[in-house]
Amino acid sequence: MKIKDFLDQATKKLEGAGIGTARLDSLVLLEDELGKERSWLLSRPEIALQGRTLQSVNAKLERRLDHEPLAYIRGKTEFYGREFYIDNRVLEPRPESETMIELLKALRLPVTTKIADVGSGSGALGITAYLEVPRARVDFYDIDPQTLEVAEHNANAHKVLSRYFHSDLLQRAPQAYDVVLANLPYVPARYQINQAARHEPSVAIFGGGDGLALYRRLFNQLSFSYVKPRYVLTESMPFQRAGLQLIAESAGFRFHRHQDFIQVFEGQ
Repeated sequence: MKIKDFLDQATKKLEGAGIGTARLDSLVLLEDELGKERSWLLSRPEIALQGRTLQSVNAKLERRLDHEPLAYIRGKTEFYGREFYIDNRVLEPRPESETMIELLKALRLPVTTKIADVGSGSGALGITAYLEVPRARVDFYDIDPQTLEVAEHNANAHKVLSRYFHSDLLQRAPQAYDVVLANLPYVPARYQINQAARHEPSVAIFGGGDGLALYRRLFNQLSFSYVKPRYVLTESMPFQRAGLQLIAESAGFRFHRHQDFIQVFEGQ
């Protein structure tokens, strides 16, 4: 099969499966398989794909036809311009979460900023914070030890020196932090998710009836902290913003600002 024929057929199949990025996904799968850039592929439509190469890329195509996230198939994704290892133990970092880094960088932070990445998943947020905020120190927290393995793998790849805590939110925190980054599961239990998200760990997606159960627990923990963090950055859907603000205020934090899916609360 020629490159052009594969791309045309793969695109048609993915479109038939309801995947809106059909052409792009077909190109990405073939780029990865051949180790070639897109311009190389598109300038050589008549080159033949055969043998193990064709079998391998077709196997990956079948996974994508089942709506498996492209990041799982590739074993990697990009966040804030950097590459991160991804597998089905963690959620794929969403582009909207990059706003958390932008808001973090706009805050007035101490010379050395101690940051906790709570519910760290792949570690993309904490690692990016470490690399973008001068003299930052970051610890990673997650309730799933396998998830922490992914975060540690990515931290090592980006030469980030950190600590990792198998913990129910900040329950086992050995110290106070200047900033808490908390992209916790916030999807309400009955909320309809897309087919790709069904391949991701549900424990990292759903946050109880209204989606805010884990944020209630986190802010409850912080309310008993001897030294409250200066800032807590959260992610939620816009319609949850008012409820999340009430939760934060009841724990002694005031609303600072928000942008898109991200909220910033300031310790009082």
